[in-house]
Amino acid sequence: MPIKIKYHYRAKQLLSLRLLLLSVGLMLLWQSTISSADESIWYRTGDPLNTEVQLPPPIPEGYSESTACNARSNDQALTLADVAEAALCNNPQTRNAYASARVQAAQLGIAKSAYLPTVNDNVAANLNVALPEQTFRNNPYSNLSNNIVASYLLYDFGNRDANLENARQLLLAASATQNSVVQNVLLSAIQAYYQTQANAAALEAAIASERASEDSFKAAEARYKAGVSTPADKLQAQTLWAQNTLSRISAEGALQTAYGTLANVMGLAANQPLKLAVSSPIKPVQDITQDINALIEQARNRRPDLLASEAQLKAAQASIDASRAAAKPTVSVAVSNNLQDGSQVAFGSNSSLGVTVSIPVFAGYGPTYKIRSAEASADLRAAQRDQLKLQISLDVWRAYQNLRTANQSIVAATALVNSATESSLVAQGRYKAGVGNIIDSINAQSALASARQQQVQATLNWNIARATLAQSIGGLDYAMIQSLPAGALPSSAVEK
Repeated sequence: MPIKIKYHYRAKQLLSLRLLLLSVGLMLLWQSTISSADESIWYRTGDPLNTEVQLPPPIPEGYSESTACNARSNDQALTLADVAEAALCNNPQTRNAYASARVQAAQLGIAKSAYLPTVNDNVAANLNVALPEQTFRNNPYSNLSNNIVASYLLYDFGNRDANLENARQLLLAASATQNSVVQNVLLSAIQAYYQTQANAAALEAAIASERASEDSFKAAEARYKAGVSTPADKLQAQTLWAQNTLSRISAEGALQTAYGTLANVMGLAANQPLKLAVSSPIKPVQDITQDINALIEQARNRRPDLLASEAQLKAAQASIDASRAAAKPTVSVAVSNNLQDGSQVAFGSNSSLGVTVSIPVFAGYGPTYKIRSAEASADLRAAQRDQLKLQISLDVWRAYQNLRTANQSIVAATALVNSATESSLVAQGRYKAGVGNIIDSINAQSALASARQQQVQATLNWNIARATLAQSIGGLDYAMIQSLPAGALPSSAVEK
């Protein structure tokens, strides 16, 4: 009999242990299932505190025709607006800025959550198995306890308010930074677009110079064979032809590089084939009458990076208040309920309501230096804000002067090309007629090639100067892009 009883108790022990392990396994499985779901009892995947209401969309309004990115085929001829939209939609810099703003929106939600109560529920269940010698007890037996506590912070000397203001200002700074990044991406797209236009025009000019020098060489060779010119004339013409051929090859390589840069700014692979739309020549403004002082003042009111710097300064000032309040007492209220039930413990339930005052006495001077650090950070942000103001005035001044210079350069370069073209035609005609020399013809062709390159560069500078001035005053948006010319891309160089 004792052996049977002992075996009987061991069998009950094993059965109880199996039941306990099975219960634990079911609890873990339930917890894993709930935790992996989109929604759970511990968190929400949405925005319950509405923090993202203050967020601009991934593409802020005013920078593109639509804040939604539309699918676009790269096989069609791209205008400047198409390139700008593709850059905003595909360039990782814009997604990076938007993700940073979302991070700050989440931080604002964390700051807001400090105003809500917290509830914790602790549940404990024990399954005990009696040993064989404990036959006088009920076997098996279990205990269950449940303790739920709700607490709320009543007063903290403004610590929550300061943290909330800090988070709100940092969100404003992140949103302004997003706008600044968008304008920088737009400026990069405009520069890459016009650089491609300029390189295409430079290639067209190089091809024209190469053809003209080839004609000069053929004329010199014919005169040499006819015995009316020296071998030096033929060699000089051949040298100029070789130089222009080398310039044309370099221009072809520069154009392909520009296409790769343009594709990169658009968020595409550098080897992505692109087509650019053909447009009419540029008509520069004869007089630029904007008041430079008004432009600088406008920039100080509109530049998104300056707005971000101002918000960061206010956030740093709020951090000072938060650091000071964190070193002061806090007052909290808590409500709790405790329930116990089991075969070894009589059923019982009790509730409590209490107020807790937490008074920091000494923390090793840590709060003192946290406050000093916050004050120094605010001074740093103020200095950075002031430095940015100075830089903005310089940016506007440079862009304004560059636009005026580029505007006058286009007029002068156009007149230079016209006179150089006539001079080259006259010199070449005189040489073919036998009344001129090869030196005059070569010099005239070289002057024409140089004039064409200067015209291309002046056009590039004018296009970029307009966009840079708009960006320097914080006004580079979709309307500004629509007002910019698409460039003067030659029809023979519209495709990569």
